[in-house]
Amino acid sequence: MAGFLCLYNKIAEVMQMRFSKMFIPTKREIPTDVEIESHKLMIRSGMIKKSASGIYNQLPLGLKVEKKIESIIKEEVEDADFREMLCSALIPSELWQESGRWARRGAEMFRLEDRTGKEFCLGPTHEEVFTDIVRQEVSSYKQLPVKLYQIQSKYRDEKKPRFGAIRTKSFTMFDAYSFDKDEESLNKSYEEMIAAFKRIFDRCGVKYSLVEAESGIEGAPSSIEFMVKSEIGEDELAICSDCTYAANRESAECMPREFEAEELGTLEEVHTPDARTIKDLEEFFSAEGNRFAKTIIYYADGKTVTVVVRGDREVNENKVKRAIGEVEEFGLATDEMVKDVTGSEVGFAGPIGINSDILLIDEEIANGKNLITGANKTGYHFKNANFGRDFEGTVGDFRTVREGDKCPKCGAPLKIRRGIEIGHIFKAGQKFSENMNAIYRSEEETDEYIQLGCYEIGTERLTATIIEQNFDADGIVWPLSVAPFEVEIIPVNLKNEDVVNTAERIYKELKLIGVDVLIDDRDARPGTKFKDSDLIGIPVRITVGRDLKEGLVEMKFRNSEERELISAVDAAEIVREKISELR
Repeated sequence: MAGFLCLYNKIAEVMQMRFSKMFIPTKREIPTDVEIESHKLMIRSGMIKKSASGIYNQLPLGLKVEKKIESIIKEEVEDADFREMLCSALIPSELWQESGRWARRGAEMFRLEDRTGKEFCLGPTHEEVFTDIVRQEVSSYKQLPVKLYQIQSKYRDEKKPRFGAIRTKSFTMFDAYSFDKDEESLNKSYEEMIAAFKRIFDRCGVKYSLVEAESGIEGAPSSIEFMVKSEIGEDELAICSDCTYAANRESAECMPREFEAEELGTLEEVHTPDARTIKDLEEFFSAEGNRFAKTIIYYADGKTVTVVVRGDREVNENKVKRAIGEVEEFGLATDEMVKDVTGSEVGFAGPIGINSDILLIDEEIANGKNLITGANKTGYHFKNANFGRDFEGTVGDFRTVREGDKCPKCGAPLKIRRGIEIGHIFKAGQKFSENMNAIYRSEEETDEYIQLGCYEIGTERLTATIIEQNFDADGIVWPLSVAPFEVEIIPVNLKNEDVVNTAERIYKELKLIGVDVLIDDRDARPGTKFKDSDLIGIPVRITVGRDLKEGLVEMKFRNSEERELISAVDAAEIVREKISELR
């Protein structure tokens, strides 16, 4: 018995979690530079500390939540046969030059040189590094698939870091990569990771939606984002009002408007000296925006790209870039470029006779009749312009979906809502293996390119998103699975020996049976302890106070106002049972 008590005391001592020793700098005041609840509560509860714009340090409480999320991620992806490794955040430029992304990544990449002048970057992502490792070690189909992951800091020089941990310059990311022999195997890995991501977010207590998305990698055949609906989200989602269709607005399909049958009119040049914008033209012609063919000119790697959409539509630049293929530089043409292409001042561009390298015609324009468009002549527009008779071009969907457009799956109206991306998976296919010569020898003795799948979760962003969905006027309301502690014990009066001894006994008993528990042993007022407890949001609170005279302690759940008096003697076992029910 003496040996058991000795072990008991040693375990309790080694594993002790006491508020007075934890470094949890809670704050009552609201920071002046915060914009959203998660940012405010992460600072006030002592989870994070700001170093500079977009750069935050994780304090012990925040790191404890982070590690619980990471543990859930590891369990689920390792069940899908992914194995953990850790790459350097410092990446030599040669790998990015091989993949073709060194120039295209742009200003958000942190670039630096060592003392010899050799170029490096701080990794914003690690497709190149993982591909390089696998291509050196895999030579045969017998070695595939290879599934690897890491949880590591990433660095992106965000132009406008905002919303606390939602968009930062330095952040922790789970990134995983599957290397398969063919598309069939890649599809299997992809579907397995969709299922794993669902389990991860379910266990984290997040309400989410799966949406079709752009991968961010040119040529990637498939991409899905896990999105949380939120008014503070930076992404816009197109969501069907009837079926399950949902897509990021950047990639959402857009059903074309149906036009009524109409006889083709005679092309007519009209003098419009003061009408340059769609609004000007609507007034001049007394017509609605859908009667106009709006012409937007871009540059792409030295070429001009002209896109024609309806006057009441916006060009979807992601769809345009997808149509023209891989480019390093892309943007709106300058006024001088517009003059070179059209031969006129800005405001009079149109598809008839335009001198553009690439001409893209939105399908609504191709299906429309008798449209009004610029004449490529200063001060003039055409009436009754028609695709096929008056101008040609590559037809496709180049417009941005909007509220009320028809769902591409069922035809019901689409709604536009904002959301936060918490996870992203996509098939890169042969994109990296072709550029970096990552090949294997097939069963037929031929050299084949390895197929790559990519899977990402921003763990700090996930933490902030969980808070966005779980808070009240008093603070955070953590789901049990990711709470920094499962139980908090508050001895109300440290001068009362019975109160202190009972609180310590319950604390040690809970530690011994595997409950993650914190004891607030600070010499502070009870009100301070209760406020901090609500702010931090620990799911179960045990208060040892005046009811101890009756052999009772109080049990309260953070997500409820109800309080229950339970036996002080049996408190640890009662709490264990409650925790087991919630897990």
